[in-house]
Amino acid sequence: MPRKRPQVKSFKPNPVASSAQSSAPSASADKNRAPASVNQLLANLRRASTASSAARPVPTPAPSLPPAIREVLQLPETPAPLPRRAARQRFDEHGRRLPAGPAPPRSWLSKEYAETAAERHPGRSSRVTFPGPAQATLPGAYMPAPGSFIDILLRRLALDWEAHRVYNQYHLYSLPSHLKTALIRYIGVAAEQGASVADLKVILLPPAGAYSDDDDDHTGRESTWNCEISCLDLSGSIGRSLQPKDVSRLLFPLTTETGSEQVKDSWDAADPIPSPPRVLLPNLTHLSLALDPTTGQDASWKQLLALSSKLSAVTHLSLAFWPAPCQHRPRQHSFVAPFGGPESPEGGPRDSMDGDWSETLLVLRLLSRNLYRLEYLDLTGCVSWFEALKLENGHDFVDWVWAWGKLGVLRLYAGWTPGEDALPSERLAHGEAAKMARSIERHIVAKRAGKAMFITVEHDEAA
Repeated sequence: MPRKRPQVKSFKPNPVASSAQSSAPSASADKNRAPASVNQLLANLRRASTASSAARPVPTPAPSLPPAIREVLQLPETPAPLPRRAARQRFDEHGRRLPAGPAPPRSWLSKEYAETAAERHPGRSSRVTFPGPAQATLPGAYMPAPGSFIDILLRRLALDWEAHRVYNQYHLYSLPSHLKTALIRYIGVAAEQGASVADLKVILLPPAGAYSDDDDDHTGRESTWNCEISCLDLSGSIGRSLQPKDVSRLLFPLTTETGSEQVKDSWDAADPIPSPPRVLLPNLTHLSLALDPTTGQDASWKQLLALSSKLSAVTHLSLAFWPAPCQHRPRQHSFVAPFGGPESPEGGPRDSMDGDWSETLLVLRLLSRNLYRLEYLDLTGCVSWFEALKLENGHDFVDWVWAWGKLGVLRLYAGWTPGEDALPSERLAHGEAAKMARSIERHIVAKRAGKAMFITVEHDEAA
């Protein structure tokens, strides 16, 4: 008797029935039909793709006919082929290779687009360029040529300084020395807030951790920091983001002394010799503290006198658009007038209205004693106290023979030029400033006759 075998249930999944199999009339035929192999499925897919492609109409090119036969058969003319793309110009008229990529749109190169961009940032565009001799740089200071690559690059850095001061703070110290001084000036002129103490530290000081304390050459490197920098141009920053006392603390930092003295090992041990304070710019000879005449900011002469006592090596100085020298002037009594000089709220220069120049002469005498090596002095825009440069009040006067006997160039420009629609009073004020400058020149030449070197006084020409 045959043994019954147990039916083993298969775990293989049943093949999915196709749409053609599902439409069969009986289910028994589906069970008897063998499942389709992989080759059969691929063949079915090929046939389906061939059938779909065969159903699409194949574009056939229209045959070309001679014009005479086309007119007899009344056939339309064959469309002309598309024009070939013109070859891109790779060199300009000077033979220089053009940058890769498509040419800029014509709208970007038009004058209307440039005017729209200037109107979009009126404050920035008006602060980037200062025409006229009032904003001339100090002689000997490096400034890139207008329109050069370095000029465009530094302007872009200054306009976007808020971002670069954070993301490039570890790389700005590596700039060459001549680019550091130019960048500081561009930031003061073009940036919205000017250059602050933190900005100057980012540019002039190495980042924290750049030199370890146990480095043998750390002391030598610290003594040679910024030795190649001889110019510091803070035009536009003084009065806004900087004051003379901030510059003094930056250039001459105070040394911190320990409160508790260490116990000596022996009673006859020598006392430690304190190291002199480190100077940030040891070879500084050119300094510009010019104010911005468009913002109406003020500066402290008291702080300037304290700073000048430490800058005896300075030979070139710019105090353009500074108010009348006064140690205790309230800030509300001074602002920049439309004519470019600080005036009192009543409408005229404060010292000239009072008729008392004693304090002004005292400040100028102290300043000349501190800066006895000056060879260049820029007083552009200081029309309100030009007269004090030739006055004497007892022992208070500007000593052009001994204290400032080395001064060879004195700039006494008015700092503004009357336009075509200027009022008669404005034209008269500009002419009076030019006459006063010539009078000061005659006074200095008479004082130095046979005693000191010749001086050149630069001033506006009277209309």
